[in-house]
Amino acid sequence: MLNPYSPFRQPIHASKGMVATSQPLAAQAGLFILREGGNAIDAAIATAAALTVLEPTSNGIGGDAFALVWTEGKLHGLNGSGRAPRLLSRDALQGMGISEIPSKGWVPVTVPGAPRTWADLHQRFGRLPFHQVLAPAIEYARGGYPLSPVLAHNWKRVIRAYASNTSEEFKGWQQTFTPEGFEPRAGQLWSSESHARTLEAIARSQAEEFYSGDLAKRMDHFAKDTGGFIRLEDLALHKSQWVQPISVDYMEHQVWEIPPNGQGIVALEALNILKGFELPKHREDPEGLHLQIEAMKLAFADAFQHVGDMEHVDVPVQKLLSEEHAAARRSLISGQAWVPEPADPASHGTVYLCTADGEGNMVSFIQSNYMGFGSGIVVPNTGIALQNRGHNFNLVSGHPNELKPRKRPYHTIIPGFLTRGDEPVGPFGVMGGFMQPQGHLQMVLNTLNHGMNPQVALDAPRWQWTSGLKVEFEAHMPRHVVQALQDMGHQVSVLADSSAFGRGQIIWRDPKTGVLSGGSDGRTDGQVAGY
Repeated sequence: MLNPYSPFRQPIHASKGMVATSQPLAAQAGLFILREGGNAIDAAIATAAALTVLEPTSNGIGGDAFALVWTEGKLHGLNGSGRAPRLLSRDALQGMGISEIPSKGWVPVTVPGAPRTWADLHQRFGRLPFHQVLAPAIEYARGGYPLSPVLAHNWKRVIRAYASNTSEEFKGWQQTFTPEGFEPRAGQLWSSESHARTLEAIARSQAEEFYSGDLAKRMDHFAKDTGGFIRLEDLALHKSQWVQPISVDYMEHQVWEIPPNGQGIVALEALNILKGFELPKHREDPEGLHLQIEAMKLAFADAFQHVGDMEHVDVPVQKLLSEEHAAARRSLISGQAWVPEPADPASHGTVYLCTADGEGNMVSFIQSNYMGFGSGIVVPNTGIALQNRGHNFNLVSGHPNELKPRKRPYHTIIPGFLTRGDEPVGPFGVMGGFMQPQGHLQMVLNTLNHGMNPQVALDAPRWQWTSGLKVEFEAHMPRHVVQALQDMGHQVSVLADSSAFGRGQIIWRDPKTGVLSGGSDGRTDGQVAGY
């Protein structure tokens, strides 16, 4: 992949509205809704629905979603993640001889939350009719579109990985995403009539068809026929949850995340630890990067120990984000790398988008099937690719993230938002599994510590802690910096492919003029569209 870090890439500016996401046609879908009179919430829903068609390698109708919405002078949080089916439990899996939750097939499938998230956002904050908001997605699904380069590359890679999935539950995926005569390459046309019909049913019913109508019955029947756990009652019981966003203060700003079961708390705790240090002025100073990596490892160690579904367990959010806890964790950081607790934060597929309108509304929205196409299961003739979020559960008795019926797993996807006092600065996000809080941390530091504009902040070289002492760097990170970190005890890998380091979007608003400034990550096909 080409080096995205270029001084010639600059942010896009607009005043009436803006959409930033990882696929250009999806950004245009959201912009179209803005120009039709929709607000930023309508545009976010339109973009999210379009992305299930335009970037199915990273998300789908059968995935989850989260949103942070700034409107009427307040930030609102929506947790749209789904729960484990009632029939899925640790005891049930152990009775089947399963000791570790797989990443493919029916076992990791949790209830899809994305369609309900769209409907709930629209019901509370939307302006245009729901069917009008979903119309661009339906048009792309029915009429087709040409694949963009990164999308085609990811699609081809997944086809190779799925070649051995030949059992009955995987046939729907093959029929939908590898139709006869189709080869995923840039410029190749792809369409899905079944996807279009499903989106039409969601549009005309405000998603009720998906959770209690014919679509729900088809999911139920397919699960029963092919060994799945999800049932009609699981779908009918699903609800999104409006939540109070959590935050920490950092350099006269407030950084906001969705509370657990998401991992946004990791980024906040790491920032809280770092604000007790005087970070070097130069972004790529090895001492500063060392402190960031060590703070991130400590925050992940706490999250892996404590984060779970707050409807089932007591997650000590206030303690983890307290100044006392930050000071205690900060005191453990020395000049040498160390391992506070082993874990394996690998990277996976997700889509992120952000929108803004001329009235002051702004949305940070993230949506995912996890691990690319998700579980590999597509309900036949529906286009519903089911997520594999249950893979993040564990089977450790008594653990906050232990698999239980009707429980939500530790969730990697997190939307971010930045404010200053009572004023919004704007939405931001970085996709990519456990890279996400690490990307959030780096975007905030790039912006507030180093004064970077949105585009440069996104394109600057990134690092990613993966496990133990292992840290990965992009190839355009200066070599002397990488060597210095290796001398501090980090086990360093330099990757030529930037796909492991996430893909982000940012929109900031100038508080004086209202002008919007947006950036889209050079690591993907994305675009900032404004007017």
